[in-house]
Amino acid sequence: MSSTTSNIDWNDVIKKEARGNGDEDLGEVQEVGQDYVLVQRGMLNKEKFYIPRHLVESYDGDVLRFRISEEDAETRFLRDSPPRSSSTADERESSMPKRDKTVGGEAEAEETTVPLTEEKLDVSKRASKREATITKEPVTETKTVEVPVTHEEISVERRPVSSDTTTRTAAAERPVQSRTETKVPLKKEEVEVTKQPYVKEEVAVKKKPVTETRTVSDEVTSEKVKVKGAGGEGKVGEEEEDV
Repeated sequence: MSSTTSNIDWNDVIKKEARGNGDEDLGEVQEVGQDYVLVQRGMLNKEKFYIPRHLVESYDGDVLRFRISEEDAETRFLRDSPPRSSSTADERESSMPKRDKTVGGEAEAEETTVPLTEEKLDVSKRASKREATITKEPVTETKTVEVPVTHEEISVERRPVSSDTTTRTAAAERPVQSRTETKVPLKKEEVEVTKQPYVKEEVAVKKKPVTETRTVSDEVTSEKVKVKGAGGEGKVGEEEEDV
């Protein structure tokens, strides 16, 4: 159920939604002053509207509605600081059609307000994902190791026999009648190569946030006014003037 402006609890409207007479989104109520209501809109480029309290139409507990359009809010009440305490009367006067008084009681001229619109950049951020791939691949290399090995070799030495050896040999053996062979076993070491895997080192992969500043640029469009044929009587032709 909507409340009239006299019954509104102004402390309750803080952080509530604000809308214009065409149900346009004006933002969120941030502060209520003696003569104004501060409405803020946007995330990065914040817009602040200091709207006079007498322009509040109704409040239903969730939405505070104003008797102005979004265009009126942007044209008349968009500012960075609160208005003067006497701005309520000034805003009432500015909401009425203005007339320029002339000397001698002549007819007053009506004033027509032409709103000018300009685009502004509204920048937002969204999260995206990518992957880092860690690959292990084999690397083959040749390693050389020197290993000492031992083997036995045979050597032949001739020496004269003693008298005891001659007597013992003559008594025990006769000279051979044919070719004979005597085999002497020789020892040697062989090299055997085996490969054993082991953990040589570890690779630690860490993630950390890195903040960088990027410049975003785009074209924006604004409006300007040209007045054509604004001259009074006595002027020849039409004049065009930029405002």
